[in-house]
Amino acid sequence: MNSSIISDNAKIDPSVKIGPYCVIGDNVEIEEDCILHSHVSITGHTKIGKKNNFYPFASIGSSPQDLKYKGEKSFLVIGNNNTFRENVTVNTGTDGGGLYTRIEDNCLFMVGAHIAHDCIIGSNVILANNATLAGHVEIDNNSIIGGNSAIHQFVKVGKNAMVGGMSGLEKNLIPYGLYIGIRSNLKGLNLIGLKRKGLANNRITTLNHFVENIFDKNDSIENNYNKIDDEIRAIEEVSEIIDFIKTSNQRGLVTL
Repeated sequence: MNSSIISDNAKIDPSVKIGPYCVIGDNVEIEEDCILHSHVSITGHTKIGKKNNFYPFASIGSSPQDLKYKGEKSFLVIGNNNTFRENVTVNTGTDGGGLYTRIEDNCLFMVGAHIAHDCIIGSNVILANNATLAGHVEIDNNSIIGGNSAIHQFVKVGKNAMVGGMSGLEKNLIPYGLYIGIRSNLKGLNLIGLKRKGLANNRITTLNHFVENIFDKNDSIENNYNKIDDEIRAIEEVSEIIDFIKTSNQRGLVTL
């Protein structure tokens, strides 16, 4: 006998494998080749793409943990080929955050990771065990959040950045940045991430000098990056960091 409780209104592709003791709500859509191992709860207005893998006791699409949430219709959208390990929790959005929580493709969320309301997660992101995102956090592609780390609400983490384990991040982290600690400073560049991207050592050295220059405390960040010559500015990673700084929100930036 199938011990799972599946709403007749849920839209589930026939290829989806649903193990025992799962609960799937009325407004859930699940596309091809997903796996729910057992004891998985998927509720809310939740749309799930292809080849996602949910381990026991994952809670997906539950209501936001936000006192401002008043039961408005909000959503969770998940892309393809993501893995949600045991006890991962993901909430839907709120009216104050645009009503959507979004996760793109090829992410790994390890045991106990939490993605709060209105978070925007890019592709190839890793949240290690018990990593916690507050509401409205944005994590760009290829970034890694270490185990037992917490990210403050509204913080943005740039692409290919790394937050070390047991850290507390309360300001925006530039692309390719490395952050370790509690309310600490930028530790420099994520050298491992840059090497994985295939950057040569001389390019990494140039990027290091650029970051040191823009965070030189003898002048403002804006003035510092405006002094960068066109040849350096044309480097892809430099351009990405400058664009990130220009669009940084009220959380401010982690600096050296």
